[in-house]
Amino acid sequence: MHESEASFQAIVDPYARADFFISFGKESVELEEGYLTFPTLPGGLLAKVGKMRAPFGKVNTLHNHVLPWTDRPIAINNLVNGEDGISDAGISVAKLITNPWVFLEATGQVSRGDSGLLFQAKKRGDLSYVGHLRGYQDLTESTNLDLGVSYARGRNPVGGLGADDLGRFATDLWGVDATVRWRPLRRSIYTSFLGRSELIWSRREEFQRQQNAFGYYVSGDYQFARRWFAGARYDRSGRADVATIHDTGGSFLLTYWPSEFSQIRGQYRHTGFAEGQHANELL
Repeated sequence: MHESEASFQAIVDPYARADFFISFGKESVELEEGYLTFPTLPGGLLAKVGKMRAPFGKVNTLHNHVLPWTDRPIAINNLVNGEDGISDAGISVAKLITNPWVFLEATGQVSRGDSGLLFQAKKRGDLSYVGHLRGYQDLTESTNLDLGVSYARGRNPVGGLGADDLGRFATDLWGVDATVRWRPLRRSIYTSFLGRSELIWSRREEFQRQQNAFGYYVSGDYQFARRWFAGARYDRSGRADVATIHDTGGSFLLTYWPSEFSQIRGQYRHTGFAEGQHANELL
């Protein structure tokens, strides 16, 4: 078993909530997330304190069991630290920006600076930063659009933990995400469509050079019966440390929902690696 997870979630009092997620893997047990949420701070702010997944795009915030696929897109694996993602101990503050046109939410997060091979703090002051702006709008009674832009910055592992100021390099990430949903009111339990996409740019500083990589995925899921969904996804991404080469992939999915609490999913995945190797997998 790749991973199992236990969650402990409760309302502490009318002004605070606690969420803790402990994951059990093949080799270790770790705290995947553990944070307190304060939803009613002065100024209309919502704050989270603890270890949490950063609000960079859409996929980074998702745990494995709620992914819309059996895997994570290549761009997420190559540029955003894969399954672990941007996940660190810190403070996150969010605020709704009121306006007469769209739902708009801004989030800013400051963390300790350690997220696997993506960010590694060499000094206590090497913090990492994440910002996300999300907009949502109903287009018709059946269709809505969710758009977001993200930015993240932190020190990368190049130079080693003992590096001086001249050997401390940063990685910057920019992201754009889009989600469109279509669910006709009269046949919402029989047919629907959900389209997703994320575009990610990575700028990684290294000795005497800079790696500028780009990756993206596009996916769609169509509900063709009450409990049946068919989907497809296309991936393409450079690598954060070797931006000139690219990995590509394509997937087809079929999902059956016995109930709202469980799902059975099959995915065929073809991956073309930059080294010229190809993989065909059934997951």
